[in-house]
Amino acid sequence: MLKLDQIQDVETLRQAARLLEAENQRLVGLVIKLREEIASLKGQAPESLQQQLALLEQQLAQRNAALFGPSSERRDGAQTHGTKNESKDTDGRKSRKGHGPRVQPALPIVEQRHELPETERVCEQCGGALVEMSGQTEDSEEIDVVERHFVVRKHRRAKYRCSCNACIKAAPAPLKIVPGGHYSIGFAIEVAVQKYAYHMPLARIARQMGHEGLTVDTQTLWDQIEQLGRVLFRVPAQIKSRVLANGVLGVDETRWPLMSDSGKLEGQASNWYAWAISAPDAVHYTIAAGRSTHTASSVLDGFTGVAMADGYDVYESLAKRRGGAFTVAHCWVHVRRKFVEIEKFFPERCAEAIAMIGELYAIEKKANTGPPEERLARLRTLRETESRDVVQRIQKWAIGTGALPQSGLGRALAYMGDCWKGLVRFLDDPRIPLDNNSTEQALRGPVVGRKNHYGSRSRRGTEIAALYYTLIESAKRNGVDPRRYLRHATDAALRNERVMLPHEYASAIGRDDADSPDESE
Repeated sequence: MLKLDQIQDVETLRQAARLLEAENQRLVGLVIKLREEIASLKGQAPESLQQQLALLEQQLAQRNAALFGPSSERRDGAQTHGTKNESKDTDGRKSRKGHGPRVQPALPIVEQRHELPETERVCEQCGGALVEMSGQTEDSEEIDVVERHFVVRKHRRAKYRCSCNACIKAAPAPLKIVPGGHYSIGFAIEVAVQKYAYHMPLARIARQMGHEGLTVDTQTLWDQIEQLGRVLFRVPAQIKSRVLANGVLGVDETRWPLMSDSGKLEGQASNWYAWAISAPDAVHYTIAAGRSTHTASSVLDGFTGVAMADGYDVYESLAKRRGGAFTVAHCWVHVRRKFVEIEKFFPERCAEAIAMIGELYAIEKKANTGPPEERLARLRTLRETESRDVVQRIQKWAIGTGALPQSGLGRALAYMGDCWKGLVRFLDDPRIPLDNNSTEQALRGPVVGRKNHYGSRSRRGTEIAALYYTLIESAKRNGVDPRRYLRHATDAALRNERVMLPHEYASAIGRDDADSPDESE
């Protein structure tokens, strides 16, 4: 019988999940029945038994929600305050907001002239000939696609000689990743962007290229991005240095499987993780074995500021081990998430917590405009005069809220209590954000990639993945098309010139208004 981690067919996994859900419900029913019998034999109080049964049902519902429920925590303003006010059309259906065509300033305009056939250039009233109205047209626009195509580019380098026959020169050859290589730099960049920005497996890229006329295998595609990575290998370390030089950074991690060529997990390879550290204009990724303090120490090597993180205790452990060289701030979104997950079971209490956390974000929005220095000054004042009062109310509410330690509400309160010192750190430092959303969003690319191409097949593959995610995501943070940045970095490296980091390149060329790839798609 195959294990779940060996099944790759989506429909088979869905069937397995449905069977597991049914089995879970059956087992919970059996446990409830047995506990009732045991309680009856022991003479246990029925109130205590009901609390235990409610906890079991809550745990089952949470597991089912994790498997089958929506992942979004978003809610509109009305829902946040516990009311519903949906507008409806006269026929009772929900009204839908429409929108006009989206302006596309980055696309070139290609004009196509349409003429009336000569046989139709006849007046329908008198039969006279129709004459074209000079300068008059009926215009409309549509978005079209020009099919990508591959070509064999033949470089013919002119040769020159002197009449003395002692000197012959040829025009310089185009830059190559590998001397004599059969594929261009642009081709290698295209493969890298398709895989690490659009999350396409190499096999799918090869099939797509085959439909477009190019016969190529996955090994050849891998060779191109691996060789390109050898050219660019110094840049990620420079980006990491920039992130670590920030006074405040975000850090987070997510699972990254390391697969063998047979598609199976290699020993402890399922315990590999993709780590991200982020600053406003740069992100650096490390893919390494485990989530230990040792790995975290390597990721945060030399950092001396404030690390924004979730409640994972390895960061606090590392900070203590380094004698307080850096401090840890905790994320309010993670606290809010705990209450959202159990809101169904404790609606009133959770609504109170969610609303108070929402007040903190409403205060932050008051300082969203203006130059950075002015924004920080306003934020410092707002946090002292308004946010501190809200935090005190949250603390008082938590202390006064009774809950069973093992209940969902008890665990949510315990999580908030364990993180409290880091949660309130933002009050004294306006540079610290309320949450770690920026870093979580930076990990969305690797998460989608992991789902589509199942991680990496070798340790070298993890290094290449971390390299391209670092370059591509950092380029996107600065509004730069990843293809353009990879081309700049490659050309500069091959010429032994200094490679500008993404934020420097953005300043040099001006922010690129074209949409960059979205990792969520």
